[in-house]
Amino acid sequence: MPAAKATNLIDRTFDESVALTQEVRNYIAYHEQADRREFELSRCLHVGYQHTRVSARLIQVMTWLLAMKALLAGEISPEQFTAPQYALTDSEECSSDKGEDDEQIPVGLRDLLTRSHALYERIKRLDTMVRAKLDAGEVPNFAMLSGPAVISIN
Repeated sequence: MPAAKATNLIDRTFDESVALTQEVRNYIAYHEQADRREFELSRCLHVGYQHTRVSARLIQVMTWLLAMKALLAGEISPEQFTAPQYALTDSEECSSDKGEDDEQIPVGLRDLLTRSHALYERIKRLDTMVRAKLDAGEVPNFAMLSGPAVISIN
């Protein structure tokens, strides 16, 4: 039963990430053309860069969550999970909260920047905890996040 709680944490976070990814896709699809008509080139480039930042964060988050789900399902080993391909890229573009208060950026995009940054930072903390446990040969323990739950990878 405790493993189910921890898995539910991952599942809930995954569902949240999928929903945010769909929201970003819809936002960009609708607003990108309107922004191009309304803004001058330099502002369009700046807004486009922020679209890219949100997308990069979500790609990182979804990759990590899919790898974690695969680890929990026994589809990949702890050694595979700790490979660089599943590590979050700690780049300035993903970890910085720049842009969230920039009034040159549309309000809706600022909201997406804020939410994607919070999600990315949450996953970064989980990644640090999981990798430390796996590096020590231990099973990750999510007790501090969801009660007495322990993630079982066996």
